[in-house]
Amino acid sequence: MTETTNQEDYEKLLNKAYETIKPVESKIDRFEIPKVEGHIEGNKTIITNFKQICNYLRRDLDHVLKFLLKELAAPGSMRGDRLILTRKISSSLINEKINQYAQTYVLCKECKKPDTEILREDRLMFLHCLACGAKKSIVKI
Repeated sequence: MTETTNQEDYEKLLNKAYETIKPVESKIDRFEIPKVEGHIEGNKTIITNFKQICNYLRRDLDHVLKFLLKELAAPGSMRGDRLILTRKISSSLINEKINQYAQTYVLCKECKKPDTEILREDRLMFLHCLACGAKKSIVKI
């Protein structure tokens, strides 16, 4: 008799727990890249939070910079924590290119989680997922 009472108590507590916990959101929702902050000064576009974005992506500053300069077809350089592009570029286009970088070089192709690292083996580069263990070759920039 105490066994069924314990079972009923357990089920009541379990139901109460399910009612009070917050529902789990989509896996990708937790990975939200900060939007570009900056301004246009003459013919230059200055991004003030570029280093913060690279830290959030957990990628090397030079790797992200090389990708952006190539994709935006704009010369640029780092001065301190700021990225200076020598061309007027809208923040929406820069955000789009950073999202494209994340899709290619950050998010796992299998589980869609951002818990990845870039490995170099000989002349090949791989995206290794620390969450599911998947390993996918990626194109060198």
